[in-house]
Amino acid sequence: MWLLTDNKPGHRNQLRGLAERLEQRANARAVWVDVSQYPIGRLAALLGRPPAMDLPRPDIIVAAGTGTHRLLLACRRRFGALCVVLMRPSFPLRWVDLAVVPAHDAPPRRTNVLVTRGVLNAVTPRTDPVSEHQALVLLGGPSKHYEWQDEAILGQLDELCRRYPDWTWTITSSRRTPEPLIQHLAAIAGGNVHYHHHDNTPPEWLPTQLARARVAWVSPDSVSMVYEAITAGASTGLFELAATGDSRVVRGLQGLIQDGMVHPWPERDAVMAGRLPVSEPLWEADRAACRVLDALAAHRDTHRPLTKEQPKDHQP
Repeated sequence: MWLLTDNKPGHRNQLRGLAERLEQRANARAVWVDVSQYPIGRLAALLGRPPAMDLPRPDIIVAAGTGTHRLLLACRRRFGALCVVLMRPSFPLRWVDLAVVPAHDAPPRRTNVLVTRGVLNAVTPRTDPVSEHQALVLLGGPSKHYEWQDEAILGQLDELCRRYPDWTWTITSSRRTPEPLIQHLAAIAGGNVHYHHHDNTPPEWLPTQLARARVAWVSPDSVSMVYEAITAGASTGLFELAATGDSRVVRGLQGLIQDGMVHPWPERDAVMAGRLPVSEPLWEADRAACRVLDALAAHRDTHRPLTKEQPKDHQP
């Protein structure tokens, strides 16, 4: 399988989550394809004329990020592979075999669309409960969906650390976290409070920390991290920030609260005491992998295998 990437961390994480499940379920071999190395014009993409690519011929091509779409469109006609896009694309959905689209993007109901709760991620649900008092704090920053306030986040974080001094608190920031807040986080670190700058957290860091955390507290602007915490199976609480409006992202988080999958700030004591039931973890990457394999089987039934010497264009 080719994984077409624009190298944005969020898009790479989605691709990685799906690829790891396909590797586990079907012994698939992933080939990462940096689209910046294969520039292509719009007309060439529509005509199915990709640049020369000295890569193993793909059975599956998966793309994440708008910048990958031209290469995907070119390759879909050239190689006859199953084509998967991990978002709601700007081009007609009938041009791909499968689109994996989060519900907050309001995808249409189509047989080739898989609607997910949140975007895919590379977190694996834990198999055993966590009894240690380990808490993970995941902070984002200013967004168009919530009114970000450093003081509000610091005040809530300070309250948690003071009320639960027997817990170990592991905190990390993100690329959107304001620098003054990062400086405050670094200053309060010590004893049972540990701060890890996001630049110093490799890809495996977050899944490892989530596997160890009994509780995760996440700022609501960090939607992808909310879903990663849910996927891991941690009891997940949301810091309190005012929403800027009734956006699809805000409604999506409200749906998670209504379903008992995450818990708002007023329920903080119940979250920390473990009095709230933990819902069944989401594992959308695994569900998407199963759907991809089903689509691949159907695709093979309707497409004649192609030899490397005799490529054939396939119409949408």
